[in-house]
Amino acid sequence: MALDLRFDGDPVLRAVAAPVLAFDDDLELLVAEMLASMYAAPGRGLAAPQVGVSQRVFVIDTTWKDGDANPQAFVNPQIMARSDTTATGVEACLSIPGRSFAVARPTWVELRWQDIGGAVQQGRFDGVAAICICHEYDHLDGVLISDIGVAQ
Repeated sequence: MALDLRFDGDPVLRAVAAPVLAFDDDLELLVAEMLASMYAAPGRGLAAPQVGVSQRVFVIDTTWKDGDANPQAFVNPQIMARSDTTATGVEACLSIPGRSFAVARPTWVELRWQDIGGAVQQGRFDGVAAICICHEYDHLDGVLISDIGVAQ
């Protein structure tokens, strides 16, 4: 089931999301519904605040539009390291429809997160995945691309 998206101006998008404490069926359902909502939108990433849930969860799938689906869920993510090198690209956001912004992002990030079962994971992400992770991570801190980018 797809969830209703929240749009710029909704206070939930400006709040710092709370950590997830319960790794249960409700979290599993939230992640499944977020993925369904992301694909229906259609987007490459979606953070819980974008569907009105102020929790530190986001999902991404950077390959599904061009190839096989590879859905990923990140719970309580932390950026542990990022490249000093940045690249500027044009980004859109499901919560700011019809607008795009040029945003500088690190070319890679190292992330630590929990999976939906609570197990700690860590990995390095490059290119589009790094961009998408940074974009969704910003949502968890109440930051929108309109705050950090240049309107296109």
